Amino acid sequence: MTTIYGIPNCSTVKKARQWLADQAIDATFHDFKKQGVPGPALAEWVQKAGLDTVLNRKGTTWRGLSDSDKAQADTPQGALALLSANPSLIKRPVLEHKGQLLIGFDESRYREVFDR
Repeated sequence: MTTIYGIPNCSTVKKARQWLADQAIDATFHDFKKQGVPGPALAEWVQKAGLDTVLNRKGTTWRGLSDSDKAQADTPQGALALLSANPSLIKRPVLEHKGQLLIGFDESRYREVFDR
């Protein structure tokens, strides 16, 4: 089963979803805004990919946080709470496919994972 997580109006999520559709790959879309962030999955993403990969420190949401909110990212539990409360801080899209995890959209990596 393939699941892609993100926010539907995010341009990178749109590119990834379009690529999957163009390749006729069936994927379930999990909308962070409507369905929330799945806590156990989020912890697994951070464990597998690392906080620096999952946490988008380049976006406007991060820049808009107070220094005290940003400081939450200094501890594992604080970082998970921050990401759960602010899904826009998660680098998107997040793709799970047959035990593999991809953060962000890189067409060459998607081709590799899906043998395309």
